[in-house]
Amino acid sequence: MALGAKRLPIPDDLRDVVDDEEDDEWRSWGASHSRGPGRGGGPPPDLSRMDPAALQAELLHGQTGPSFGFVKLRPGTPRSREDVVGIATRWSNVLRTGSVEAKFVAVDFGTLMFTMEKGRDVLEMKEFILSQTEAYEFKIGDQVFRRPGDPPLDQVLDKLQKQKGHKSKEEL
Repeated sequence: MALGAKRLPIPDDLRDVVDDEEDDEWRSWGASHSRGPGRGGGPPPDLSRMDPAALQAELLHGQTGPSFGFVKLRPGTPRSREDVVGIATRWSNVLRTGSVEAKFVAVDFGTLMFTMEKGRDVLEMKEFILSQTEAYEFKIGDQVFRRPGDPPLDQVLDKLQKQKGHKSKEEL
C-alpha cells in the first residue's frame, strides 16, 4: 500500500455486488470438452472404406497412453557399444527438442528400444526415425515400417549371410 493512500472500506454484505468480470472462456475453464468419437469432433471415420496405409495411420494417431517399440539399425554396418549408445542418446535429445518425450535404449548392436510417454506423438516419431540414416526398420506393436522400396529385414539379413558365405569360400 502506498503511503498516504486512502483505504476503502469493504462491507461484509456483498449480495448487491454484480460480478461481471468473467467471460465465457473463464466460465468454461476446466470443463471437459467432449469432441465426439472422431479426432476432429465429427463422426468416427469409416474404417471399412480406408486403404491399409490410412487405416494404420488412423489407428496409430488414436494412441494416447504410453507406448514402446523397437528400431532395427541398418544391417551390415559394424558398430561398437559406444556407437549404439551414442545413437540412442542423440535421438533422445533431438526428439526432446521437438517436444516428443521419447527415450531410446540400446538392446544390442543392431536394435534400439524406445519408450514414449504420449502415444499420440508416434507419427512424429516414425517420421523422425525413418529419416535417420542409421535406422532401417521401425516397429510398434505388430506394425513394421520401412522406407518405401526397402525389402523386409529378413531378406536383407539373408543376403548379407550369403555374401559372407561367398567371401569365406573365396578366401580358402
